[in-house]
Amino acid sequence: MKLRSANDRPPQEHVIPTEASFSAFEKRGEEDRPRLSAWLQPLRLGIIVALSLSGTLPAQKAAWQPPPGTTTLPLWPHGTMANRREIGPESNLTTPKDYLVAGRTIIRLANVSDPTLTLYPPNGKNTGAAIVVFPGGGYNILVPDLEGSEVCDWLTPAGIACILVKYRVPGSGPYPKSSLALEDAQRALGLVRSHATEWHIDPDRIGVLGFSAGGHLAVALSTHFDKRLYKHVDAADDLSCRPDFAVLIYPAYLVLDSDVHTLAPDMKPNERTPPAFILQAEDDGIHVENAIQYFLALKEVKVPAELHVYAQGGHGYGLRRRSDLPVTDWPMLVDRWLRTIKVVSNPAP
Repeated sequence: MKLRSANDRPPQEHVIPTEASFSAFEKRGEEDRPRLSAWLQPLRLGIIVALSLSGTLPAQKAAWQPPPGTTTLPLWPHGTMANRREIGPESNLTTPKDYLVAGRTIIRLANVSDPTLTLYPPNGKNTGAAIVVFPGGGYNILVPDLEGSEVCDWLTPAGIACILVKYRVPGSGPYPKSSLALEDAQRALGLVRSHATEWHIDPDRIGVLGFSAGGHLAVALSTHFDKRLYKHVDAADDLSCRPDFAVLIYPAYLVLDSDVHTLAPDMKPNERTPPAFILQAEDDGIHVENAIQYFLALKEVKVPAELHVYAQGGHGYGLRRRSDLPVTDWPMLVDRWLRTIKVVSNPAP
């Protein structure tokens, strides 16, 4: 099958991003922030002064909001978050020029300094299982729709509680370069377990699902759950932050930059690492070796794992299905795998 070039595509068609285009897509927010801030500062001050004199300040529209029927909690009670940074308001950096995914735009959420988790309760028959979702974005931005809320829209009708984590960005990973995102992930798992009874969740069937950098975060949590990286906050931190299983979709940062055939030392699993479902495309510009090397490391320590590698798919497709890319059928494979490892029951004959 021959893919058309970017010059041949009709308007609005999604082009599979290369490593360079994906990196630019993630990093642009970090690069643009200081220039925009300097340019807008005089204008911003003038507007604030004018509005203050008039006695009215407009309410700022949130860059991304969870839908009705969900429950959102701050990850950290007021004053308990270490290394708090003032980085400006959250914003959606997507522009009309950004590439589309399956013909639709995505949200590129920047400047997350107040991390949260949002519970999407099951709207089908409750299985008791739960999946904590980490969107990707290169630890510079988050993609909370394509790699977040759309996952919950798939899981909840199947009776699985979905918990979407809005972790801190930018500059929050990968661990050990920065520990901020992993601190948020550890805190999130403990919080979910602390609410297990209230949310009708089995505390022994709580998994994680991550895309790209979020896949790396899921692996970091799967291999660094013995000790919290932050000072004890409350009773939630007395509970285990070990996931019971992990789903890794086009994971990033798991291998060395200098040698993609070598797993990063801080990502090495042991016999207590949870089982994993791993999926990536061979033409992924972020390197399919991320998936392969982690799978081989799990095999080495005899942790059950399932690996799927597809010839085509690129990076960043989320759950948006394309008939010409079989890799986008991965939710059906995950559904089958969850039944295989007994996280959910097989339907009655």
